Parts: sequence; structure tokens; C-alpha cells
Amino acid sequence: MKTNSYQKENGIIKSVAELNRTLLLSRGEVRKLEEITKHHPMAVTPHYLNLIAPENPHDPIRKMAVPSAAELSLQGSFDTSGEKENTKLQGLQHKYAQTALILITNQCAMYCRHCFRKRLVGVAGEEIARDWSAIINYIEEHEEINNVLLSGGDALTVSTATLEAILERLVEIPHLSYIRIGSRIPVVQPSRINDDDELIQMLRYHGRRKRIYLTTRFNHPLEISQESREAIQRLQRAGLVVNNQAVLLKDVNEDPDIMAELMTSLTRIGVVPYYIFQCRPVRRVKDAFQISLPQAADIIDQVRNRLDGLSKRFRFIMSHKTGKIEILGRNGNQMFFKYHQAKEPALAGRIFSKEVDLDEGWFNCQDDDEDDLLPCQE
Repeated sequence: MKTNSYQKENGIIKSVAELNRTLLLSRGEVRKLEEITKHHPMAVTPHYLNLIAPENPHDPIRKMAVPSAAELSLQGSFDTSGEKENTKLQGLQHKYAQTALILITNQCAMYCRHCFRKRLVGVAGEEIARDWSAIINYIEEHEEINNVLLSGGDALTVSTATLEAILERLVEIPHLSYIRIGSRIPVVQPSRINDDDELIQMLRYHGRRKRIYLTTRFNHPLEISQESREAIQRLQRAGLVVNNQAVLLKDVNEDPDIMAELMTSLTRIGVVPYYIFQCRPVRRVKDAFQISLPQAADIIDQVRNRLDGLSKRFRFIMSHKTGKIEILGRNGNQMFFKYHQAKEPALAGRIFSKEVDLDEGWFNCQDDDEDDLLPCQE
């Protein structure tokens, strides 16, 4: 496993012994955490650790950052959205016609325990972009692509110089309308933004040449610290449009009041509520964080009932192998869905219904489905 230079340079906590100095873990907890981190490493920023209430073992911030015994479960898979089959070049995915996704790093400031790319973040670099000439050529040759999403890992953990070199090449492509950057840095390490004037100046400069959107990952209102608000404001003043993708997570934000407070708090600071995602059935994530689809639909209905129009602009989405499926609601066991985005053009915009078991959390495609265009039940 390669050393994570970003984490080393920023004093990020990576060992159970370091964590124990703040959270005062029991011997049993220490043993469990050491076993879990053999499979999936731990990394917690000092900023994020300060958001945890150390006396509360059920603290929602803690659950997103600190390993738990539920991560030993092997239910689920490591590629739930079909990223492998949509990879055209190393580090370049092209699932939807208009969007190219580039994995520019496998590093994150913090390893979120609910990460859907657990197979690679902090572990493996085989899926990360290397041949930038080939990637740029691919995008140039596919004029249907109107936007590029820089992801990883966390796109803001690369150096400012590296990010600038990437943006410099992308802004020159005429048929790109805008560039997106995916990052949880405003949440877990806002000093990366607040203390780096060079980063802000660089984003402002390239944002004048091509619109830049930054998608954050706030999942709980307690994550919106003063430092995070300042980071968001600096990005906005630099001309970036900031939106947010949250994930519905068991024991974190499934309380409708909490999720509604998150959406309202984001809107208050000018962050657009973009998506709420159904938690994916990722191995070592599913058992710890996923809520069943019927329960999730009820929660989101209650959240929307608590919000004004601006705060409920989000779509509730299952990021499935076949596309982004909007979860519209349910009537008993019958649930209603719509393809918000689809890998196959024939599915675009299609509305369908399915009978869903009360404990079902995802669709798992099988060969015997009566309609092979639609995702089938587990």
C-alpha cells in the first residue's frame, strides 16, 4: 500500500492508537478497529475529529469516520454501479453520453466508512488516470460529452499545480460547457481551501474560461462548521457554483428532522441540494449504513414535507448499473421509479413500478427478469 502523501503532510490520524488518544476506546473496540483497518484503512482529519462528541458512542459524525464491527460483513459487492464496464481508458469512465468521469487520485483527506469506492480509495491505484494525452484525445473525439467530472478519491487532495494542469487542458476543449469537481474537502479539511490563496486564484481564473461546479458531500448538519461555511464562501466568491450530494445513511441522517435541517442549512449558505442517494450495497458498507427502499422512500417524503421549494430541489436517486433511477415514492409494497439518467437511451425518462419487499435495499439484475431493460429485484 502506497503512502498517502496528502495525509502525511496534513497530520491526518491513521492509526487506532492515535484515535484512542481522543475517543478513549475500550480494549475490545481497539481490537475490532485494528482488525477492520487491516482490510480498509482509516484516516480522520483533525478538523473532523473535533466534530465528534467523544462521550457519545452513537455520534453520527463518529459513525462516518470511525470503523465499526459491521464493516466485517461481506454482503454486497465492490462495484455496485458498473464502473468497470463503463471504463474506456484507465481512469476514464463514460457511462452517460454527456458526461466523462475521470478518477484523478485514490487519495482522500478522510476515508469515509460509507464510501462506495471502497475497492480503491486509499488501497489501489490501478484505476487512476495516468495517460492524460489519451484521455484528452478521447474527450476531444467524443463531441457528445459536454461536461467532465473530476473525482477519485477526492479531487482537491491533489496539489494545486496538478489540478491546474488538468483544468488547463480541459478548458481548451470547445464542446465542454462546464467542468465539475467532486470533493468532501469543504466538509473534512476546509483549511485546504481557506489557507490556499493560490488554489482560489487558480479556480477563479479557469472558472472565467469555463464554468466550474464543485459538488460537496455534506451528510449531516453538524458537518457545516464555521470553517466549512468560510470555505464554501471562498469558493462562491471565486465564481464556482457549489451543490451538494448527500447519502441517506442509517444511524446518521435517517431522522427526517435531521435531513430536513441539512437541506435547509445548505440552502442558507447558497449550496444547492442536488442529490440524496440511496446507500449502495457496497461490501463492508451495506450492513452498516443501508436503509430499505420502502423505509427510505417514507423518510424522504417526510423530509420534503418539512421543506420549502428551494430546499427540496434534490432528487432521491439510486445510482444503479443501468442508470440514475429516481425513487418517486410508494403505495404499500408497490414503488414508483423514473430513469433520471440512463446508460441505454431506450430507458431515458422511463417511469416504472415494482413490488418491493420491506427489507429490500437495492435492485439486483437477473437474467430471468420479464423486462430485460429494467432492473430487477433481489
